Amino acid sequence: MAAYYINSYDIIDMALFSQYPPKVIVLLEKYGATVIASDLEGIAVEGSPRMMNAIIRFPSTEAALQCYQDPDYEPLKILRQQATRNCTMVLVKAFNPS
Repeated sequence: MAAYYINSYDIIDMALFSQYPPKVIVLLEKYGATVIASDLEGIAVEGSPRMMNAIIRFPSTEAALQCYQDPDYEPLKILRQQATRNCTMVLVKAFNPS
């Protein structure tokens, strides 16, 4: 069953952050992931808005966790953490009504 990372954070260093997307895309492809949405202009209809919001689809929860735990992601995670603040990253399973 598919799983989705839902990410929200504020970018505090755009020059540093700009290095993150092209590098992380390569890693996402390794795990069969697809960026469903990525937006610097999301509209908060409730709660506190963040500057960056993204939804990334993985073929399974296992693939999503393997990607996050991949040693190649560690330097990218540090890069993202240095360039952002107020990060929330949630992994949710696809809805299955049955």
